[in-house]
Amino acid sequence: MSIVDNDPTNYQLPASPLIQVEHLTRIITNRTQKTTLLHDVTFAVPAQKLLTINGPSGSGKSTLLNMLTGIDKPTEGRVVFAGQELKAQGENALARWRGRNVGIIFQFFQLISTLTAFENVLLALELGGGGGLPRNAWRKRAQDCLEIVDLGSFAHRLPSELSGGQQQRVAIARALANNPPVLIADEPTGNLDSKTAYSVFNILAGLTEQGKTVIYVTHDSQLASYADARINLLDGRIVSAHGTQAIVTAKQEEVHS
Repeated sequence: MSIVDNDPTNYQLPASPLIQVEHLTRIITNRTQKTTLLHDVTFAVPAQKLLTINGPSGSGKSTLLNMLTGIDKPTEGRVVFAGQELKAQGENALARWRGRNVGIIFQFFQLISTLTAFENVLLALELGGGGGLPRNAWRKRAQDCLEIVDLGSFAHRLPSELSGGQQQRVAIARALANNPPVLIADEPTGNLDSKTAYSVFNILAGLTEQGKTVIYVTHDSQLASYADARINLLDGRIVSAHGTQAIVTAKQEEVHS
């Protein structure tokens, strides 16, 4: 059940969510102006659930994503992952943290065109240290990840020999390679037709049954409505939430007025 409190001073996050986002604000300044990209964003990411971050272009989704992955730092507020504040870490420590804890899936796949599906997943293991597995287990892990997304028989095909939906499934397998607890999918179906989009969405949703927490960033409100939990962003503010504790700092009708 969504908990909404329009008075931030009265708000308390749940005792132990996987990720806590607390009063997150991001402001960029230059010589002539100051722009607020996120304003007092507070919500909790429930463990082993699919949470969608929904909103139109320019709503702050990408900025929030950069905060959740530690790529960018907030002007105010904090992100706490399993009790550890990201801002408190240095850049090298954050890079190592991402390699162990977060698998990212991009809209345009970002597969290496000269490597097969299997080799793309294997490369992720090599770059990420194998997720704690010994090197002699990496090849099996790469194949297992392709099996999870139903592409085991396509392991030795190049990206150019795969459809868009199949390439995105390889990208999911690659994100799973080092067995991170969290997957973040950044508009993963924005480049796919609707039928394929729902297929990819269902694969990601199914990963929660394997203990993964999935954060799915999308501008598709209908797709977002199928998630376990969601927050809706507009102009850098949460305008509605469902299935997660969040502060709604503006109502949609107020933002549009």
